Amino acid sequence: MTEDRALEDKLALDPGDWDEFRAVARSAVDDATDRIRDLRDGPVWRPMTDDVRASFTGPIPTGPTALAEVYRQVATRVFPYAMGNVHPRFFAWYMGASDLSGALADFLAAVDGSNLGGGDTAASLVDHQVTRWVRDMMGFPDGASGALVSGGSMANIVGLTAARNAMAGIDLRQDGVAQLERPLAFYASDQVHSCHHKAMNLLGLGAKALRHVQTDAALRMDLRALQGAIDADRLSGMRPACVIATAGSTNTGSVDDLGAIADLCRREGIWMHVDGCIGALIAVAPKNAHLVAGMERADSLALDLHKWLHAPFDVGCILLRDRALHRATFAENAEYLQRATRGIAAAEFLHDYTLETTRGFRALKVWMMLQHHGVDTFGRLIDRNIAQARYLAEKIESSALLERTAPVATSIVCFRFNPGGLSEDGLREANTEILLRLQESGIAVLSDTTVRGRHCLRAAFCNHRTRTSDIDLLVQEVERFGTGVLRERPSLLE
Repeated sequence: MTEDRALEDKLALDPGDWDEFRAVARSAVDDATDRIRDLRDGPVWRPMTDDVRASFTGPIPTGPTALAEVYRQVATRVFPYAMGNVHPRFFAWYMGASDLSGALADFLAAVDGSNLGGGDTAASLVDHQVTRWVRDMMGFPDGASGALVSGGSMANIVGLTAARNAMAGIDLRQDGVAQLERPLAFYASDQVHSCHHKAMNLLGLGAKALRHVQTDAALRMDLRALQGAIDADRLSGMRPACVIATAGSTNTGSVDDLGAIADLCRREGIWMHVDGCIGALIAVAPKNAHLVAGMERADSLALDLHKWLHAPFDVGCILLRDRALHRATFAENAEYLQRATRGIAAAEFLHDYTLETTRGFRALKVWMMLQHHGVDTFGRLIDRNIAQARYLAEKIESSALLERTAPVATSIVCFRFNPGGLSEDGLREANTEILLRLQESGIAVLSDTTVRGRHCLRAAFCNHRTRTSDIDLLVQEVERFGTGVLRERPSLLE
């Protein structure tokens, strides 16, 4: 027994040498701070070398390695080959640029180690406070509820699950979708994010339940087409259940007419869900908040706090107007999770509002960042990103070599290199090559997409480090690479 107790003292995960751990941790913080400080001077992204790639194919380690050596591997093999979304010239997809106070919060949250499924803890109170802050930022009423989740896809799924259950006409939790008297219909624009297709699958409704409504010239949901689809479904015996309005489409940043959709949903007795993962936070931007007016009238709203709030990945949020319905959708009674009047279980279980029983302390980074910077700072940064998108659009309009391919509604610009004389296939090949050369050179990272059948480059402004000079460089390099591609491949010209 004495021998076993001696082994207990040695067999542990805490540092055997606390001073050694402190030295490595301090070095890591110093390196991270320098990395962010000097970010602009390095490449946005770089291709991984063969030897580094091969280093990740080794066998599982069975014995310990000194922490300093493990950190050395991270510093030399992982960090240099990051995605690059923290860099000021990362314009791909739509990602926040992170923040050092948020990164510090993630470290502190990990040290705290709390499981936010429930418990009478300060961490739970931080979580409650953050969701109340987000509720107030979005203009939702005092009685609304909120929950932090992994990101926008999960936030949308939580909101649409509540919509399905509320509009089913039966107790779905007891009877299931097989007992639906009439099939449910959900409506979204043809620009809707792909996570909603996954949601239809997960909710047991199937892809056909999601009606894709055509969009107008501004890529906003056509309200006449929406009304027509609802009327047709009612006549055919379906139950129109939910309109998914988009506050910032992923493709182009377009925003549906949220106020008009709210009016329609109220008139038709249909649930209104807003996918605001791209643009909901425009609500705190003083110059552009009007773009998302009407969003606060939704029954549910999904948004990402790791985009324009720049919280480190990952954290999203779902807001529901009806708190009781929110809880009734997800709460389960388990004998091993009974709420008490005293002790650690004397608090509301947060897992009653999401699909996850285990929940990380995501709230701390949002809580610290909002206190450190203040919501007004984030609002001004959002206004700046929108202004930067408009600046790029102006640069494109004044260029003889570039062409804008979609309206600029918020902070996404779709465009392409098009000097004339190229077929659509030739334009695709030339712009794809421009995209890859920009990435591989480390100058900038764009993504590409297709808008109304036209392949194009896509620049998304969601970075608090981006400057006007970065946009000037982007335009210069797109034109330079494009001209070079045509010189090397004259066959692209018709």
